[in-house]
Amino acid sequence: MEGFIYKKYDGLGLAELIKNKELQPKEVLQEAIKTIEQHNPSLNAVINKFYEKAEKQVEKVNLTGTFAGVPMLLKDIAQEIAGEKITQGSKAFQNYRAKADSEYVKLVRKTGAIFVGQTNVPEFALMGITEPHVYGPTRNPWNLDHTPGGSSGGSAAAVASGMVPIAGANDGGGSIRIPGAYCGLFGMKPSRGRTPVGPNGRNWQGASVDHILSRSVRDSAAMLDDIRLFEKTAAFHAPPFEGSYLEMVNVPLKRKLRIAFSVRSPLGSEVHQECQEAVYNTAKLLESMGHYVDEIAAPVDGRKIAKSYLTMYFGEVAAAITSLEELLGRKASMQDVEQTTWILGLVGKATSAEEVVLSIREWDQAAYAMETFHETYDLYMTPTTAFLPAIIGELEPKKSERMAMQVAGKMSLGGLLKRTGIVEQVAENNLKRTPFTQLANLTGQPAMTVPLHLTVDGFPVGVQFMAARGREDLLYSLAGQLEQSDLWVPVEKNPMFIL
Repeated sequence: MEGFIYKKYDGLGLAELIKNKELQPKEVLQEAIKTIEQHNPSLNAVINKFYEKAEKQVEKVNLTGTFAGVPMLLKDIAQEIAGEKITQGSKAFQNYRAKADSEYVKLVRKTGAIFVGQTNVPEFALMGITEPHVYGPTRNPWNLDHTPGGSSGGSAAAVASGMVPIAGANDGGGSIRIPGAYCGLFGMKPSRGRTPVGPNGRNWQGASVDHILSRSVRDSAAMLDDIRLFEKTAAFHAPPFEGSYLEMVNVPLKRKLRIAFSVRSPLGSEVHQECQEAVYNTAKLLESMGHYVDEIAAPVDGRKIAKSYLTMYFGEVAAAITSLEELLGRKASMQDVEQTTWILGLVGKATSAEEVVLSIREWDQAAYAMETFHETYDLYMTPTTAFLPAIIGELEPKKSERMAMQVAGKMSLGGLLKRTGIVEQVAENNLKRTPFTQLANLTGQPAMTVPLHLTVDGFPVGVQFMAARGREDLLYSLAGQLEQSDLWVPVEKNPMFIL
């Protein structure tokens, strides 16, 4: 097609051109490869490329699929492709290859999307930044000195720069919404049990779910239509929805919504003025649309939520390190993983079964409280993050902390570290930058980040909306309206996208 501009189209837009035979899938793939090669040296978003496989895949593409011929990247954790590396951002997994496609990948394949590579993640997807030692940091297309967030930071940077219109992501504590907010993208974390988890089973005790990051609301909705399912072997199942999420994007809301909001950190810590402003401006817009908006915080104890999240987090790190032993054929050591990962694992090994059970009870109590809350309020709105993106390297442990961790790691002083609370305090300090997202993971609710503010320094700011469990339809309906508003920040405004 003469004058074809690859970056101009979202995923459904490209699929439509291919289905109408205005473009050949091979042409679109070539443009994607060209764009990745142009931008990846600056961003370091893609760490494994599947160009040869993609060229073969595109020859046999199913043209009836929703995303037929659309280039897509997958995240380098949980989204396994048979025979391909899946390293989880860790040097320990550099030689590991997936034995089979994950259930998520199987369903995405059926949409006709073409897998062109894998995106960078922090080791074991543990951080809200993407700076693994083995691959180096991924950078934000809006400002290369800053992080795109994490753990889906590579996917976010790739989509925001125009490498691909959609990319695989997952979210166990904000890993879709945090990078979505930092990179000016739309990101939906579906309800627990909405998308497949096989063959890995419950991810992060059910806190983590898979989906995508996208520039448009409709791409996210269309993909969720195709990958949602009732997975018989899954531990959790989302409330059924018989309609089409894609249709909901364009269907006007049949009634005015009651929306609660808060700009206060659930940890009682600071929230950047621009993040607050994003929410207040959105509240005014919602009122002008006829919705009822009340400033009222969610009925949960934010510090208890953070503590119960960290208990799971430490335990999952310990389990991940232990699982290495089968792969390594020996006992795992501090040299196999990053220093911080090892220390988190030591604390996890010193965490009791009693503490884990009590933390899971806290999840269920919070879920009950939020379901009751949603009997009055349809949605709950907050900033997606409490701060703007950190500078690359800013959140690395200080020299004194590294030395202390080195000593503690060598001596396996997990119990002592736990008793002193040092590691928990460091982790909580990092959570202060992103304290709003974990609640939806623990309660199993759907939550989305929407790009509705641009700072004076040119950073996008996300606004988060949560709904009752199973109500992605309500979120997509509102997102479709917000996408047409003057507050919506087009990703095309970032300097990398327009290059």
